[in-house]
Amino acid sequence: MENILRAEKFISEEWILEKYDLYKNMLFQIAFSYLGNKYDCEDVIQEAFIKLCYHSPEFDNNEHEKRWLIRVTINLCINNLRSFWNRKKVSIDGLEEYFSSDEEIGIMSDIINLPEKYKTVILLHYISGYRISEISEIMNLSESAVKMRLKRGREKLKIELEGLI
Repeated sequence: MENILRAEKFISEEWILEKYDLYKNMLFQIAFSYLGNKYDCEDVIQEAFIKLCYHSPEFDNNEHEKRWLIRVTINLCINNLRSFWNRKKVSIDGLEEYFSSDEEIGIMSDIINLPEKYKTVILLHYISGYRISEISEIMNLSESAVKMRLKRGREKLKIELEGLI
């Protein structure tokens, strides 16, 4: 009952549309890096916004809200990947719909193929523009762990990208 009251108190159609327009592209990129399928990404993003409406805490500011949504999206992606139906499924179809050049498509497909722990920090740092300290808060890791994952992720990407040249 409390969740219903919370939703009625804070949510209007304009409010949710504003939040959706503000965060949809960033969350889609994160979800796509995990799932590699636009339909699964859309499901995850929808679920993240439902959680925002009904289960979100009080946010200190917009940045706190954004970080909460990123964490929820990552957790939903992980849950999606662990589900029985998705264990063996790998698809990166549809990249050309979201990226304009062949170079962007190639780089994003290489990022998607990175191990999960590297691709998340790479996306948050290079695509979303978060600093290492912010990523460590979002992912509940130490700063040194984030730095190491960035370093190893860059090394793996370098190997892949050199193979294309």
